[in-house]
Amino acid sequence: MMPADRIGALMMRRCGRNRNRTNGFTLVELLVVIAVIATLVGLLLPSLSGSREAARGVACGSSARQLAAAVLMYGGDNKSLAPAGAPNFLANRTRWFGSRTGGFGVFGSEGGTMTAYLEAAGSLRACPSFAKRLQDLATRPAAGGGFERGCGGYGYNNAYVGVRRGADGAVLSDRTGERLERFTRPTGTLLFSDSAFAAGTEGEASVIEYSFAEPRWLPEEIGPIGAGGSGGAAGAATRPDPSIHFRHGGGGRTARGAATSGSTANAAWLDGHISAHARTMWHSSGLYPGDAGAAGTGWFGSEDDNRLFAGN
Repeated sequence: MMPADRIGALMMRRCGRNRNRTNGFTLVELLVVIAVIATLVGLLLPSLSGSREAARGVACGSSARQLAAAVLMYGGDNKSLAPAGAPNFLANRTRWFGSRTGGFGVFGSEGGTMTAYLEAAGSLRACPSFAKRLQDLATRPAAGGGFERGCGGYGYNNAYVGVRRGADGAVLSDRTGERLERFTRPTGTLLFSDSAFAAGTEGEASVIEYSFAEPRWLPEEIGPIGAGGSGGAAGAATRPDPSIHFRHGGGGRTARGAATSGSTANAAWLDGHISAHARTMWHSSGLYPGDAGAAGTGWFGSEDDNRLFAGN
């Protein structure tokens, strides 16, 4: 018969071996754990990315609201006139956000019609969803980096708010903006939107800065919006290339700054509210090599007229 002390020692060694087997991981178990972690990361990353983009969209909307507030402050100090979007446009040296010494190159932040009011509102901040693209454009030669550089990714409704027009729709002056009381629907009068312009080779999804939110039709060709809001006869006028940029949400953006399907654009209105909108149509005139459809530029709204720009 085995002595009791030897039996106890043997049992302790067996328990030790069992504990070692229990506490360790086999290769198969380790691979399973790694696979589970990879699956969880794959599930969480889109959610985290979506949350970051949602935060960028909110920050962008806040900046757009400040731009709208700056227009209203300007009007309060200037007999209810809106700031000019591009005074003396043929000279091509001044915009609502800044100026430059020549007809080409980057605009500085000084000398714009809204410069003092942008500073009062907290300065012009670049749209965070467009910041990476702006950095990319800044490293490129001026000829390829865009022709409206410096606006931060926001476009002003220059077609109706930033100029003065007569009853026939023709521009009376670009040295001042329109009287704000002329817009009878402030909740439906666009002041600013996320903005960019399709550029690059034919079919390439690439965007550059552009400081105006272009309407669906050239105003001087359709005349004023009537009481019924018809906006002129479609097909009898010319469409500009769109510049409202649908960059928020959806599937994100390409490396060249273009938005993907499901994206929205922020809009700031004359009454100060902010809203986000999905793209409902786009157009490429063929005058420029960019592809508006692929670049994520276009228009929102269901009516094919200028009512959201003309505000009456």
